[in-house]
Amino acid sequence: MIKILIIEDEIPARNKIKRFLAEIEASIEISAEIDTVEKSISFLESNAVDLIFSDVKLLDGNSFEIYTQVSINCPIIFTTAYDHFWMNAFETNGIAYLLKPFSKGSFQKAWDKFLLFRSEPVNHNAIANFAAILEEKFAQKAFKKRITISNHKNIYFLETENISYFEANEGVIFAFDCMGKKHLLNESTLKEIEIFLNPAEFFRINRSDLVNKKYIEKIERYSKNSLLLHLKNAEKKLQTSQSNTASFREWIEK
Repeated sequence: MIKILIIEDEIPARNKIKRFLAEIEASIEISAEIDTVEKSISFLESNAVDLIFSDVKLLDGNSFEIYTQVSINCPIIFTTAYDHFWMNAFETNGIAYLLKPFSKGSFQKAWDKFLLFRSEPVNHNAIANFAAILEEKFAQKAFKKRITISNHKNIYFLETENISYFEANEGVIFAFDCMGKKHLLNESTLKEIEIFLNPAEFFRINRSDLVNKKYIEKIERYSKNSLLLHLKNAEKKLQTSQSNTASFREWIEK
């Protein structure tokens, strides 16, 4: 019996994983379905599984927080809409990185890799080589250079390098340029924008704000686990969420 843990906060994504697993000819038991970092840590502290399917961004933070607090002996297949976490995945026990929306074929390849690691000793050189291939692949990815903005009068373009931050406000997305001007976007979620931006330049500091490193002028401590960002020509200061502060500190130093 292969015991599996699914760490995923989106119900459709969980159902997709379970549907693909049901089509595999193997004896499988889904030990738990968990949607937060906190619950995952609690579960793994007292339970062992053979394989973890793990999203990266959860309801209360980043799933890599789990693997820094709990010792994991089993392999992990990461499933996420974001391609810039792949190196973090292979610094843990990651053996596959499925970008949403992944196909049945991609899922099967990841499963076959799990079976290979299950039947043979872990080949760390193979993981390193695979990570190097992924690094080259993602380094070649073309990120958005400009955002298209349309209104009832015209269509114009905003260069991403001139955007200081994006803001989500009740289902409406705005871009604030380096001069402090506000632009209404056509997208309805920050996720739609984030996946096409260079992760070396932009970072999601909380559920509502996505900032450009280039325009961060000053950072001050707001509380024990959050920071306050001062951006060039921005009227308001932006606050990191407690769950993203540690990741932000690492990112800002790169």
